[in-house]
Amino acid sequence: MLKKKLLENLSNQKNFKHKFLISLIVVFIDQTTKILVRNFIKEGDKWPENFNLLFISHVENTGAAFGIFQGFTNLLTIITFFTLLGLLYFMLKIGFTSHWQNLGLSLILGGAIGNFLDRLIRGSVTDFIDPIYYPAFNIADSSIVIGTGLILLFAIVDRNNKEIIKGH
Repeated sequence: MLKKKLLENLSNQKNFKHKFLISLIVVFIDQTTKILVRNFIKEGDKWPENFNLLFISHVENTGAAFGIFQGFTNLLTIITFFTLLGLLYFMLKIGFTSHWQNLGLSLILGGAIGNFLDRLIRGSVTDFIDPIYYPAFNIADSSIVIGTGLILLFAIVDRNNKEIIKGH
């Protein structure tokens, strides 16, 4: 019954496939870049060695953003799982009226899936974009931040629109 209802919702949500495809593209790029980093840069190493602005490094983060909650991988994995369920529900059942906000939601979902896969499979998240005065991050993190920015920006731009969330 639940499976049939889910399939009906998927077919009724005409843009869901496009939104989810964007999320899958983010996951693919995120996971591919992390695999490349893990295969070609030893953990703790940076490249290039003589450039003092931005490094590609290999950092395994068992915590959350900025390295907080180190060692709480299991808790973070559970929280991320329920967050993913909530994002999927919102994407399937509700959604935004703005295409840009829906794009933001797709980017957030893709980033969350990318980091969730790392935590689930490896027990840590691989970070590799390493500016000198900022903690290392990855494509998934960037996607989440950009997606959040799009949602907030267009909530402000469309603040006179009474129906930002469909049906409300």
